[in-house]
Amino acid sequence: MRRAVGALLAGAALFVTGCSAAPEPEVTFYADGDTTVAAPLIYCNELVDDCGDEGTPVDLDVRPGMPVQVSVPADVAETPWVIIIQYLNAETGEESVEQQTFTDLSQHAYTVTPPTEQDAVAVVEVQQIGAAYGVDAQGNPIVDENGQPQLVTRGLWSLQNSGT
Repeated sequence: MRRAVGALLAGAALFVTGCSAAPEPEVTFYADGDTTVAAPLIYCNELVDDCGDEGTPVDLDVRPGMPVQVSVPADVAETPWVIIIQYLNAETGEESVEQQTFTDLSQHAYTVTPPTEQDAVAVVEVQQIGAAYGVDAQGNPIVDENGQPQLVTRGLWSLQNSGT
C-alpha cells in the first residue's frame, strides 16, 4: 500500500510539473570577461494580450572600445527580433544609436562592436516581435510610410553599462 501511495504521489508531481507554464526566456550578455543573464523587463504571449510582471535591466561594467556579446535562446531566435544599441563616447560625451533587425529566424547571437575605441556600449536592448500590430482608436492598423503595419514588441530585455 505504501509503495502504491508513493507511486501515486510521484505521478501527481509529474503531472503538476508537466502542466506548469514554461519559464520566460532569458538573454545572456558577455563583456569584458563577465557574464550576466537577463530576465525580460516584460514578456507577453504571441498576440501581446497577456503579459507578465515587469522586470529590471541587468548591469555590466563595459570599458570603452570593448564589445558585448548577446545570446538569445531559441524562443527568441526563432521569431523576428531587434537589438538596439546606445553608445557613449568617453571623450566627447556624444551619444549614438544603432539598430539591427533579425528576421531569418535562426540568429542566436550578435556581437555589439563599438564604432571607435572611445565609444562605450551604454545600453543594449533586445526586443522580440509579437504576432500583433499597433492599432489606432478605431481599430485600424497603424502603418509606416510604406504601408506596413507597426509591429508590437512582446518581449524586452535590457543591459545597462554600470561603468558609463
